[in-house]
Amino acid sequence: MGSNHEVHIEVNGELRTCTTEARTSLADFLRDQLGLTGTHLGCEHGVCGACTVLLNGTPIRSCIMLAAQADGQSVTTIEGLSGPDGELNGVQEAFCKTHALQCGFCTPGMVLAVQALVDNVPEPTQQDIDDAIGGNICRCTGYVQIREAIELVLGDVAKVRTSDDATVGAR
Repeated sequence: MGSNHEVHIEVNGELRTCTTEARTSLADFLRDQLGLTGTHLGCEHGVCGACTVLLNGTPIRSCIMLAAQADGQSVTTIEGLSGPDGELNGVQEAFCKTHALQCGFCTPGMVLAVQALVDNVPEPTQQDIDDAIGGNICRCTGYVQIREAIELVLGDVAKVRTSDDATVGAR
């Protein structure tokens, strides 16, 4: 019989306290206990990237991390990227505009990996982009549209940063 642990995890900006078995993966915890089914399970070995979530802003494979290991930390799932009224964020919009999704199975993990890139690497190189999406398998797009989405969102971010910089300089 497994032992239970009480975990306190900030999920998508909301503190959640639950009791879970010690062996429960973070992916199963998110899906089964919190009802956040946007976190997909593919290989369940940490290889495919479908279960990617952000842990304190860093992409991780939630299928190979225990929920108890996330105690006291912050998790962002695909459900946490949308605005309060369900509006898509910039990465999600770019994926839609470039048709960077087909079956949609890899999409949540891929979007979160790209979001981490946008948030953490101000001027990513091609190598940074390859590294960001390299651990997420997509069997439908051939990555062409995904790369187009990344270029689109990076261009939009650069435009925003440029206009923010101009506003700051004008003050």
